[in-house]
Amino acid sequence: MADIFHEVDEEVRREQLKKLWDRYSIYLIALAVLIVAGIGAWRGYEYWVAKRAAAAGAAFETAMALSGDGKYAEAEATFAKVAADSPEGYRVLARMRAAGALAQIKPADAIKAYDELSTDASLGAIWQDLAAIRAGLLLVDTASLSDMRRRLDPLAEPTRSFRHSARELLALSAWRNHDLSAAKRYLDMIASDAESPIGTRTRADVLSGLIAAEGKS
Repeated sequence: MADIFHEVDEEVRREQLKKLWDRYSIYLIALAVLIVAGIGAWRGYEYWVAKRAAAAGAAFETAMALSGDGKYAEAEATFAKVAADSPEGYRVLARMRAAGALAQIKPADAIKAYDELSTDASLGAIWQDLAAIRAGLLLVDTASLSDMRRRLDPLAEPTRSFRHSARELLALSAWRNHDLSAAKRYLDMIASDAESPIGTRTRADVLSGLIAAEGKS
């Protein structure tokens, strides 16, 4: 008797499953197709991203080689193309390298390129500050102290990543512009910062010696 009830239960379950399948099979099949299509699309996207990254890497290496060979105009053009067409990771670095190559042939244009990078908030503070430092390096021999301070004083604050370079450039600019008190102030900032690199301290000591010699003359 128990077997009969068991068989009846099985038959009822099969009938219920059949009704469910007849009612929802189209949705289940559609869902399966969507899952397969989604996986295929994702794999295709991953391949496309990898292909773009490989192409960007090859173009970046070409631009680096051109720069190393002294072909700065060609290097700048190649870096600019990488910056325009490549994934984000290569784009920022290529823009920085393009400005660096431009500095070898057209310093004024390079300063403009670095200024654009330094004001591009989408890059983040570190890249912005680095671009401002690079512009400062190109300007330190010719710019007024007020211009250098406008550019670099914020970067000389204790919390900024490139404060050591900013202070050194500001001290050098102050000395070149014959503002010895300002130069001493920036040199004191270098001396009092326990994290100032040895190279920065050494150059600051040399500049301090020059200032002291000028004071005696």
